[in-house]
Amino acid sequence: MKALVIDKPGSARVAELPRPEPRPDEVLIEVAFCGICGTDVHIFRGEYLGSYPITPGHEFSGTVAAVGAEVRNFSVGDRVAVEPNISCDTCPSCLSNRQNFCERWQAVGVTLPGGMAEYVCAPEKAVFAIGDLSFAAGSFVEPLSCVLHGVQRAAPSLADEVLVVGAGPIGVLLLKALLAAGASRITVADRNRGRLEFAEREGGALVTPVASLDELSADRYDLVVDATGVPAIMGRTTQWARPGGRILLFGVPPSGSTVSFDAFAIFRKGLALMSSYTSVRNSIQAIRLLRSGRIDVAHLVSHELPLEDFARGVELIERGDPGVMKVLMAPKAKGGAR
Repeated sequence: MKALVIDKPGSARVAELPRPEPRPDEVLIEVAFCGICGTDVHIFRGEYLGSYPITPGHEFSGTVAAVGAEVRNFSVGDRVAVEPNISCDTCPSCLSNRQNFCERWQAVGVTLPGGMAEYVCAPEKAVFAIGDLSFAAGSFVEPLSCVLHGVQRAAPSLADEVLVVGAGPIGVLLLKALLAAGASRITVADRNRGRLEFAEREGGALVTPVASLDELSADRYDLVVDATGVPAIMGRTTQWARPGGRILLFGVPPSGSTVSFDAFAIFRKGLALMSSYTSVRNSIQAIRLLRSGRIDVAHLVSHELPLEDFARGVELIERGDPGVMKVLMAPKAKGGAR
């Protein structure tokens, strides 16, 4: 099979590898689409968790091609998506329902071979049926599950006024999830006017676009969400939260970076500041919201590329062109992808 391999930071190639065989408790999936996530970019750049060489890709969907002898819930031909975080289920974190902090954590596409390949194996417990959901939409199950975990941690109240900083694919997913959770109005800030206009179209009349952080009102928002992962921006979030407000640091910063906050502002305003790491079995929620149409991702896909164009996909994301949103890799594509 064809598979993308990152041998070391900054070096990726398409290789011919043996098609994996599922272990007794595993499902073999023929991959339809796999999204390039910011985490994949960090792995490619050597800025995040990951072992090398690695086949990346943890946001993927496809068709069951084979099942192990102990698999009971899936059959060949089923349409599925994957929760890539693999927990041991027996360590203290897992037993406390904090599987995202499993002491023996593994992840498809991070420490295990991932979905930027024609075929990939995953444990049955990490596989979820998507029914008639499109494969493109199915590739959003993992990022949406992370967003839902973050929104649940932030615990927005009905009619909250929310600020989301960053209008990339994750920022737009956060916007949609927060609206579904009952936000009355969401201000979205991004200097990329193309992305800002996209977020406004997706959110409709309940979204206020702001092109400069200096235009944001201080002490205004019930909830401030950073979707950029830029330390300098993360440090400014305390300015915009109202007294008694909450801050969710959702974007992934580079490993080893530091953030400087106004400590007195956190104290004086009684702010609750939190982060969100991956998800905790939120995939069922994500699939239900996608299948119901409550969260629509149809317009979020801007590019579909073959594996050979991975470096181009990373460049598109890093360059931040106005027309670039979600970039999907299509492992079976032979070229001519959009």
